[in-house]
Amino acid sequence: MKDHFNNKYVRWGVTAFCVIAASICFYYLVFHGVNIKIGLGKLHNILRPILVGFVLAYLLTPVLNYIEYRIMKPVFERIPVKNTSKRDSIVRGISILTTTLLFFAVIYALIAMFVSQIVPSIMNLIANFDTYVNNVNNVINNLLADNPEVGSYVVKKINQYSGELESWLTNDVFAAPTAIIKTISLSVINLVSVLWNWVIGFIISIYVLSSKEKFAGQTKKVAYALFEKQTANMIIRNFRFTHKTFIGFFSGKVLDSIIIGLLCFIGTTLLRTPYAALVSVIIGVTNIIPFFGPMLGAVPCTILIFLVDPMHPLNSLYFVIFILVLQQFDGNILGPKILGDSTGLTSFWVIFAITLFGGAFGVPGMIVGVPIFAVIYASVKSLINMALAKRNMPMTTELYLTVGSVDDEGFHEYVPDYKQNGKEQKQSGTSGKQNRKDGKKDSAGK
Repeated sequence: MKDHFNNKYVRWGVTAFCVIAASICFYYLVFHGVNIKIGLGKLHNILRPILVGFVLAYLLTPVLNYIEYRIMKPVFERIPVKNTSKRDSIVRGISILTTTLLFFAVIYALIAMFVSQIVPSIMNLIANFDTYVNNVNNVINNLLADNPEVGSYVVKKINQYSGELESWLTNDVFAAPTAIIKTISLSVINLVSVLWNWVIGFIISIYVLSSKEKFAGQTKKVAYALFEKQTANMIIRNFRFTHKTFIGFFSGKVLDSIIIGLLCFIGTTLLRTPYAALVSVIIGVTNIIPFFGPMLGAVPCTILIFLVDPMHPLNSLYFVIFILVLQQFDGNILGPKILGDSTGLTSFWVIFAITLFGGAFGVPGMIVGVPIFAVIYASVKSLINMALAKRNMPMTTELYLTVGSVDDEGFHEYVPDYKQNGKEQKQSGTSGKQNRKDGKKDSAGK
């Protein structure tokens, strides 16, 4: 069989078959992409419980690792036992149980807060929205009493935009969850399907968490079976870096946003800000978006506070000052302590990533854009450093800041190999010239 495969005609035939098969696949992808999309959609619906399970397991892995290695293992290692593997399995089981209880406690707390605080605040805001708009109009009329034309124009614009805002709140923000609830209530099949996917997904996540080391080992085994050793090592290192970047960014950002939301709730309660719970939730959720998140959350909250109490504009000013202080605390103290240098990006590249992915994918792109771009940035940086290393060039950026040419004075002292290679090249060039001269002399002598 091996001799037949080494035959050039057999290799040509296999190559031709692969080219034809790839062409057919490309044709169907271009001209029958709808059918492929429908097929992928059906496959996604079938595998949805498994995908939910893997996503839950991936998100719960940092919590499980902290509970297992920081809390449970130090306690159980003090107990002398003969069978350490059985002790480790008990520790893993208790850690998974604790992680599960914490997960359900967080879900229950979020639902309880949403039902008890957020929904009544939104309903009260919609019910009193006309009163708030009239209060703003009265304040503007009093301020612009000497110039009624400007006042009427401003009031007209406020009524126009407030009507659009009220329609959005009524039809989209509040009506959408209500419509979803009604649809789920009327469709028992959909409700059972959603619950089934989440229940099966949660059960699968338990199995994945209990055997996560085995899954990782099997994945490495497949990588070494399919690729060369150096390629497999590089793939595994890249996956580790990607995992570290994503899990460090998201876990740190979520924890940071929860703390900021709680601090905002405490501060707005002390300031007696209206709708303190709703404002704190908006500030905490938008804080997940890097850089632009605080501004995205502060602007609508400030407008909301001014609409509720336009007769006391200082309340809005106090809130803006409080948010500025809170965000300075988050950006300079709390954020660096929690996140550290999880992405390795400078401020410019963070803004670039948010702008690029936010423009392409909206708010989800603004959230995931930074870690995705961090992985791309690190990959490009690694490729550039490898190319420079092959040329015996320095990889430190600072060495290139004031250098106009690599032949400048003082540049080669950081690259001894480059300097030595340059000498060798000069020597080989000199010897080549000498040999050519000697050859000419010999031919002339002859």
